[in-house]
Amino acid sequence: MSWQAFILLLLTAFFWGLPPIMEKAALGGSDPVAGLTIRQIAVTLILIVFVTLSGRWEHVQAVSVRDRWLFILSGISAGLLGMVTYYYALRVTPASRAVPISASYPLVAAILAVIFLGEKMTAVRLAGIVLIVSGVYLVR
Repeated sequence: MSWQAFILLLLTAFFWGLPPIMEKAALGGSDPVAGLTIRQIAVTLILIVFVTLSGRWEHVQAVSVRDRWLFILSGISAGLLGMVTYYYALRVTPASRAVPISASYPLVAAILAVIFLGEKMTAVRLAGIVLIVSGVYLVR
């Protein structure tokens, strides 16, 4: 792995690790759906400005109809349904418990990748799945 990739992944972990703290603090007095709405509006507006300023609308328009639907379904699944259930869970349980359990999604992705994408289940992947399940069990 290149240093650039490693640094980008560390930044990703930081950027994904920071919001649960802010969200947990905000959800003490706010409705989860209202919070998610505010979050999504902000992200949408920032993306529109970014795509406009960087001249990438042609890239957005070039996405095939099939791929658009897959992105839409992905957004509904993760960006809406997953975030609503996560916000409600975060509201009623400590962040230190909610985040690791919700972060067990690689287990789901690994199983679905085998079923729908035909990826192979190797011993190393199986060991990883066992470790994920073990970790979720330990933080329950």
